[in-house]
Amino acid sequence: MQKWLFGPDAAVASQRRRDFLRGMQAIAPAAAATGMWGLVTGVAMVKVGLTTGQALAMTLLVFAGSAQLAALPLLAAAAPVWVVLLTATVVNLRFVIFSAALQPYFRRFSAGRRLLLGYLSTDMGFAVFLSRYADRPAHERGSSEQVWFFLGMAASSWLAWQSTSVIGIFLAAQVPAEWGLEFVAILGLIALMMPMIFSRPALIGAVTAGVVAVLAAGLPLKLGLVLAVVVGIAAAMGAEIALQRAAGNT
Repeated sequence: MQKWLFGPDAAVASQRRRDFLRGMQAIAPAAAATGMWGLVTGVAMVKVGLTTGQALAMTLLVFAGSAQLAALPLLAAAAPVWVVLLTATVVNLRFVIFSAALQPYFRRFSAGRRLLLGYLSTDMGFAVFLSRYADRPAHERGSSEQVWFFLGMAASSWLAWQSTSVIGIFLAAQVPAEWGLEFVAILGLIALMMPMIFSRPALIGAVTAGVVAVLAAGLPLKLGLVLAVVVGIAAAMGAEIALQRAAGNT
C-alpha cells in the first residue's frame, strides 16, 4: 500500500503529486456547487428525523447526494424499506454506466482498490475525467497520470461534500425552515448536472426524465422520481442506439 501511494522513488512520488494536484484543480470549479449541495443535504437529513449519528453514517457510507435526497422524503413518510432501497438504486443506476466507461482505466487494480475508486466516483469527476482522457488509445489507458488525476478529483470532491455535509448536520437545529434551502439544493444539483449534458442522447434523457417527473409527481411514495429516472435512461439509450444506426446507414 505504501508503494502504491507514494511510489518506489522520489521522482515517481513527485510526479504523482503533480498529477494529483492537477486533478484537484480540474474539479475546483464544481467545488462550490458540491459544497452547497452537501450543506443542504446535511441539514435535510436531520430535518427529516435522522439522529446526528445516523446522518453522519449516511453521508460517510452512502456518499451519493442524489440518492440521499431521493431517499429522505421516503424515510420521512415512513415508506417501506424496499421502496427506499429501490429508489436509491434506480437513482444511482447511472454509476453502472460510469463504471463500464472507467473500467479500461482501472482494471489492472485489485478488487479492493477498484471498490475504493468506485466509492469515490462522482458525476462531475466522471465527466471531467472522460473529457480529458476519452480520446486516448487503448494501450495508453490506465497510466499513472490518469489514476492520480482521478484520485485528485475524487479527494477534492469527497472533502468538499463531507465537510459541508457534516457542517449542515450540526447546524440543522439553527436553520429556520422558512429559509427554503431545499431550492438551493436543487440549484446546486442543476449546476453539477448541466456540464454533463454534452450529447444529444444525454439531453433527450434529461428532458424526458424532467417531463415524466412533473407528470408523475402525484404518485404515492415519491415513485414518480423512480419512474422518471427509468424512463429517462431508456430514452437516452434509445436515442444513442438510433443515432448509431443512422450513422451506420450513411
